[in-house]
Amino acid sequence: MANHTAGVHGASERFVDEYATLDPITATYAGLTGYESEMTDFSPDGHRQRTELASRAVREIQALEPADETEKAAKAHFLERIGLELELAEAGLDIGNINVISSPAQNVRAVFDLLPAQTAEHWADIHALLAKVPAAVDGIKASLTDAANRNQLAALRQVTKVAEQCETWSGGKGESFFKTFIQNAPQSSAELEGAAQRASEAYADLGRFLRQIADRAPKKDAVGEDVYKLWSRYFLGAELDLREAYDWGWTEFFRVEKEMIAVAERIKAGASLSEAAAVLNADARYRIEGRAEFEQWMQRLSDNALSALRGVHFDIPDPLMRLDCKIAPDGGGAGAYYTGPSDDFSRAGAMWWSLPSGRDDFSTWREVSTVYHEGVPGHHLQIATGVYQAESLNRYQRLFGWVSGHGEGWALYAERLMQDLGYLTDDGDLMGMLDAHLFRAARVIIDIGMHLELEIPAGSGFHDGERWTPELGLEFMLTRTLTDADVVRDEIDRYLGWPGQAPSYKLGERYWLQLRDEARRRDGEAFDIKDFHMRALRLGSMGLDNLAASLRG
Repeated sequence: MANHTAGVHGASERFVDEYATLDPITATYAGLTGYESEMTDFSPDGHRQRTELASRAVREIQALEPADETEKAAKAHFLERIGLELELAEAGLDIGNINVISSPAQNVRAVFDLLPAQTAEHWADIHALLAKVPAAVDGIKASLTDAANRNQLAALRQVTKVAEQCETWSGGKGESFFKTFIQNAPQSSAELEGAAQRASEAYADLGRFLRQIADRAPKKDAVGEDVYKLWSRYFLGAELDLREAYDWGWTEFFRVEKEMIAVAERIKAGASLSEAAAVLNADARYRIEGRAEFEQWMQRLSDNALSALRGVHFDIPDPLMRLDCKIAPDGGGAGAYYTGPSDDFSRAGAMWWSLPSGRDDFSTWREVSTVYHEGVPGHHLQIATGVYQAESLNRYQRLFGWVSGHGEGWALYAERLMQDLGYLTDDGDLMGMLDAHLFRAARVIIDIGMHLELEIPAGSGFHDGERWTPELGLEFMLTRTLTDADVVRDEIDRYLGWPGQAPSYKLGERYWLQLRDEARRRDGEAFDIKDFHMRALRLGSMGLDNLAASLRG
């Protein structure tokens, strides 16, 4: 491992160490070890300390002259990322952060999914962290109160939906997450059970608090153009012409829809998209009964992809060959997500599937490309490859510098790539991949459309001339895509609480395709797609404008 102690790399490393002490939950998520028993301070004072650290680090790194090309890229990435985080803090968008998918209320609960739990020492850390949940919840409540006092509380939809999540995790709708979690302890104790009970009570209290503060939340979901532009820059790492992207989203939607119609015709002559989906849903080849069986199917498909792609299409070192596939605890939104390996790979990368509560029968034709998206050649290959670059990238680049447009763009690119490589020859699996792309194109349309309240264009065949509302967004996703209805309802809530993130998949893929085409034109007959992929992935995550500069340079 390289010794990044001086210059830009050294300053970045020091920032990671200092930030980890102020936000140990993020440190654990990122894969740093040694913070498993520590809890983040989510109070206004905790936010202030992290902002002050970021400001100092930006000033320090701005003043440094890069020693080589690796430091030049590291400096550009750090200043772009942390600079945007400071802009969000200055706009007051950090302290009142609450949404249905990625905010402190979810992070305090979900960090327990990542903790090692094999030894007595591990359970001592878990016990210590459980004991700190009530204080973390108090900090969340204080920050949300502060945001409400400044009229910067998130919209009513987010507040009430997160209240429902808290009620689920606290045991209000079944058994408490924390009580269930400690059942895996090798030895129970009254102290551990008491800590779990108090954590459950804290989440019940947070749910009640959110219900009480809801009357201070704005009823309007749309954040407007100024706030949306800032979030869009944060999620893409690029400046976006929002109206051009909105128009492109429609063009891309119709293009993918046309592809799907051709596949539907092969599945059943004369069938509409929904009729073709019904045929696939009824086909026993794609049916799985039981959650454990679904988890096993995920693992087999993931393992097969790792073995088949290694050494042929990608360089995959030994530490990346383990990818754990798991069913996520109930209470979160439906869908799949990935968590990266630890810095030393003692914790493997993991694919988590959050299934609708009570659901035990599944159709796999929609989900094959999702496994490729979350696993290989998607997030696991991308993120774990970055973590593996200890010789050339500092820890901020490898562990902390995630950019959604880069990451989600690559993972969506990877889904289509699997078709190009010959792994989606079955029409059912191909229809699932295309629907995922149709779904992501629809996200561009309705995410930008709902938050900017744009007009639906004439000729779209959907409420022509009307302006987007959440109700129209839900109707569009239910009627113009094949996505499961339970997932769609969660998705609309997600878009409205996380502005600019959902379009980063399709818009990020657009960047990746453009950069690949540029490299092919530039290199001519010498173009090697495996070399292009590996060179890009070894750069680590970065904003899309910085990625373009690095690959062109």
